[in-house]
Amino acid sequence: MNTIRWGILGCGDVTEVKSGPGFQKARGSELVAVMRRNGDLAKDYAHRHHVPVWYDDAEDLIHDSNVDAVYIATPPSSHKEYALAAAKAKKPVYVEKPMAMSYAECCEMIEGCKQASVPLFVAYYRRAQPRFLKIKSLLEEGVLGEIRRMYVRYERPPLPEDFQGSRHWRTNPAIAGAGYFLIWVRI
Repeated sequence: MNTIRWGILGCGDVTEVKSGPGFQKARGSELVAVMRRNGDLAKDYAHRHHVPVWYDDAEDLIHDSNVDAVYIATPPSSHKEYALAAAKAKKPVYVEKPMAMSYAECCEMIEGCKQASVPLFVAYYRRAQPRFLKIKSLLEEGVLGEIRRMYVRYERPPLPEDFQGSRHWRTNPAIAGAGYFLIWVRI
């Protein structure tokens, strides 16, 4: 089995406990480089997580020959730009949710990766959580009858700390799009 050497763009909360350690622990996976616009914070993250290389410029990580695949964990406003740059560099793309700021941006990312013949994945890990698996089994078993339409929406009011520090991007529509968990599913 070949080892996939990952580079992370954006070293925020999600990479501290979920994906960063996951890339190090998964068989056939290795985290070899990280990028954060603030070089001191990138260096600190790399040191704490035993990552050999850090950058403060996304293009440098994307074009690092030791990086096989790029995980984009930045706020949604930069997902399209970084995904297209990684695709152009012929590197598979794994992007955090929400995938992009709009449906049109999602389509551009899909098309860009398709044209570059590289895979594009979105970090929708919640689909494997027990409550979602239960709903899936109820649907597959026909317990709920024929589903003709469904509307799903998760939301919560922002907390005071959501407007301060590193969490602020989540409540800024210009950066986050719709916020924490705005998801529409229509069937």
